[in-house]
Amino acid sequence: MDRSKLQSTPLLPINLEDIHTPNHPSQEPNTLAEWPSYTSSLQAKYSREFISQVHTYSYSIKQLMATARLFSFSSIDKQLLHSASLAVAGNGGRNRAFFRPSSVICPGREPASHELSHDLDFHEGLSNVQALLRQQPKSSRGMMTTVDHLKRLCIDHYFQDEIDNVVDSCVNFIHSDDLLEATLSMRLLREAGYCVSADEVLQKFVNGNGDFNLSHSKDIRGLMSLQDMSHLNMGESLLYKAKDFSSKHLRFATKYMEPNLASYVTQSLDHPYHVSLMRYKARHHLTYLQSLPTRNIAMENMALAEFHVNKVQHQREMQEVKRWWMSLGLAQEIPAARDQILKWYMWPMTILEGFSFSRYRIEITKIISLIYIVDDIFDIVATQEELSLFNEAIKRWDLAVADSLPGYMTSCYKALYTITNDIADMVRKEHGSNPIYHLKKSWEKLFDGFMIEGRWLSSNQVPTSEDYLRNGVVTSGAPLVFLHLFFMLGHDLNEAGNDHIPRVVSCLAKIMRLRDDMGSAKDEAQEGIDGSYKEVYLRENPHGDAEEHMMGMIAGGWEDLNRECFSRTNSSMSPSFVGASLNFARMVGVMYGYNNDQRLPALEDYTRMLLL
Repeated sequence: MDRSKLQSTPLLPINLEDIHTPNHPSQEPNTLAEWPSYTSSLQAKYSREFISQVHTYSYSIKQLMATARLFSFSSIDKQLLHSASLAVAGNGGRNRAFFRPSSVICPGREPASHELSHDLDFHEGLSNVQALLRQQPKSSRGMMTTVDHLKRLCIDHYFQDEIDNVVDSCVNFIHSDDLLEATLSMRLLREAGYCVSADEVLQKFVNGNGDFNLSHSKDIRGLMSLQDMSHLNMGESLLYKAKDFSSKHLRFATKYMEPNLASYVTQSLDHPYHVSLMRYKARHHLTYLQSLPTRNIAMENMALAEFHVNKVQHQREMQEVKRWWMSLGLAQEIPAARDQILKWYMWPMTILEGFSFSRYRIEITKIISLIYIVDDIFDIVATQEELSLFNEAIKRWDLAVADSLPGYMTSCYKALYTITNDIADMVRKEHGSNPIYHLKKSWEKLFDGFMIEGRWLSSNQVPTSEDYLRNGVVTSGAPLVFLHLFFMLGHDLNEAGNDHIPRVVSCLAKIMRLRDDMGSAKDEAQEGIDGSYKEVYLRENPHGDAEEHMMGMIAGGWEDLNRECFSRTNSSMSPSFVGASLNFARMVGVMYGYNNDQRLPALEDYTRMLLL
């Protein structure tokens, strides 16, 4: 049961009609099955124009790949088809294999020329950064810092081969006596999937009592790197101390820093690198780099160009999602339900990064939208008798039963059925197997979870905190979303054959449920149990500190998620799936970070910065 408020405060006064969408020369297809042939016809129609414009329109997907070939950047082509660069460890090393999604790119997405004023800067940036990576010795502190800047600016995916070589050389610094060198190399290695013990690496920086030596309290860069590393904790004792030690001394030091550095350090502490949205952090990191006396203009221009092309791409996707939502008409048929399509699109916009995932982002938005609508039907619209009919219809999975449902349920059921089958058909065409059985089973589980919550509420039955959280993982909707994504990314049916929720997904779903319940439970005006973990916990522990307990559980959830994403035991997961899992967990704090006015300031800022 989603705890978000029904009378939610609008994000921003947004007029989506102001977002420009180029006209298509032909009618877009109505079903996913028609997209491949439509894409082919467009490519044939525009091939001559594309060739003539490739040097001018460098922001579009095809043009960027052409640019990669023009400059012979060996790593760019593959990375445009794989923007989530996380790798997971194999036996003693890491899995270097790239997972390449099919090119299911929205057709007709080439930006107009007036949107490409920085194309020359982008070309120059590619060339200059490539040269920089080749000129410096791979095993150097300066090279590690360059790689760190590329990652923080979210342009590392253009240089992954070169970065891999640099990361391989980081083992030379892992036992350095310099705090910055040791912690930065350790973080880069862990992010790349190497098995590195933080306790072993940091041992040299602590005294006999196991506390960090005060001699490091003045090393600002070292402390910031130590702080960053502490959030990749997998349960290592020294990383708990590293977080406390670095936070304490950095906050104290900000009183004596020059303003730009103090602002950057404070922002880094308030929004830690690993657990925050990377593209949101990228804008702040770029602002800081631009304030320094020594700047890399080529890198900055590349970051600005990347930011621009992503923004234009997402604006077009948002327009397509809006058209679908308006034509569906559920907001009019079920006026009591939420109507927040922009907010719902922000989930897949964050989860799936990369031009080639455009179609996936649009389809996942549809699934997320229907989860919210179904949640509201269960919570505030339907009677128990109607919900029983709805639940039975999902189990039968047959359009013929739709007409036996109440009118508002009929439209929702048809939309749910059609979209899920369209996605299954897309997966079949792209990857050769049909996941419809697993997808409909996942919908059944979600409905069953809602039914369980409904029985708890209607009977004033108080579940145990353990039972509530187990069911809350399902009703968060995250397992359903990630199962669709699992198949979209080409994973085999055998990998999900038992229909159990993968541990990586249960970790992020638990983080979502707990953070959701912390942020909005007090605003639910329900009879009896308000359906939050906080309420259930306090009934079991009347004198306990529920928020402290839940924050501890969220921190533990992040440790579990880190283990799942960076350990050798999960090397079968594609880097794109790993990246999506981490991004989902990062987005949770933004989506449920309510202030005292019950607004979402971080989400408003994020939306304004990256979409509007």
